[in-house]
Amino acid sequence: MASGAVTGKKREAYSGAGNEPDNRNMKGGNREKAYSGQERAGKQQSWLKRHLFSIVMGGAMTVGIILLAYPSFSDYWNSFHQTRAIMSYAESVANMDTAEYDALIESARAYNRKISDEGINWTFTEEDSARYNEELDFTGNGNMGYITIDKIHVMLPLYHGTSESVLQTSIGHLEGTSLPVGCGSYDSKEKKVMDPTEGSHCVLSGHRGLPSAKLFSDLDKLVEGDIFTMNILDETLTYQVDQIRVVEPTDLSSLQVVPGKDYCTLVTCTPYGINTHRLLVRGHRVANAQGDVKVVADALQIQPIYIVPFLAVPILLILIIFMLITTHQNMKHRKAWKEAEERYSGPKEEI
Repeated sequence: MASGAVTGKKREAYSGAGNEPDNRNMKGGNREKAYSGQERAGKQQSWLKRHLFSIVMGGAMTVGIILLAYPSFSDYWNSFHQTRAIMSYAESVANMDTAEYDALIESARAYNRKISDEGINWTFTEEDSARYNEELDFTGNGNMGYITIDKIHVMLPLYHGTSESVLQTSIGHLEGTSLPVGCGSYDSKEKKVMDPTEGSHCVLSGHRGLPSAKLFSDLDKLVEGDIFTMNILDETLTYQVDQIRVVEPTDLSSLQVVPGKDYCTLVTCTPYGINTHRLLVRGHRVANAQGDVKVVADALQIQPIYIVPFLAVPILLILIIFMLITTHQNMKHRKAWKEAEERYSGPKEEI
């Protein structure tokens, strides 16, 4: 009995201890499976070692390209969506009936007349905000129109308010200031506000220096005499820069309504990257270069430059990966050819 117990324990020790297979007790098929699995694992490790350099270099180059291209690609992406928003706005305006259009523009001008008579209200209540957000918002998304500054290649949608969600991608209209429809009594032929008691001062704010969008980054390049335009509904309002100032963030004296004047001021942070002050670029209204031409949706198209990056970036990445693989294979073939030559050429004869 004792010897049998010992024999059983020995059998358990051999059969149960550890997880490694006992090749001596394996049948032929199992042994072949074990060896084939080890062989596959060895081949995979060998392949990884041979291609490790290419994998690491390809990954590093891809990450580098992504980091370098992010600002430009992000700006293109935002520009693409900004242009689509402008086109959608123009199409919505084109589909409006005359009665709805006239009601919108007259309500906005009456809103401005009230500001002209009573002054700017810098402390909005909830009721004031609700009334303000209803003006010119016939699309339901807060889009009031768009601004174009040809000198710095900017065309951006305008939205109600200056919340961060608006300023990250677009230009915001400063609450309390005149709506971007100008003075109702402005005469384009006379090039002035006909009612000396009426004034308008629209203030538009935009970020600069964002890695994801250009926006007002180049606003400091404007000088007196430069032109910018606003398209509100299907009307164009043109302004000529006549004053550029740098002020403290709390200095609002340059944003007041002046009777008999139709102003629009563009605001952004300065100095670039420090943002301790505000750059104010003011323009006074002038006659449109093309006259009082109505803007239609067909005149707005997505520029090809906004589409090119979406096609170019994937193609560039594919080409880089293809070049890496081809280069590695060529190096591998040259190495194999050299080894074959050395192996079959035999020892060189001494002269």
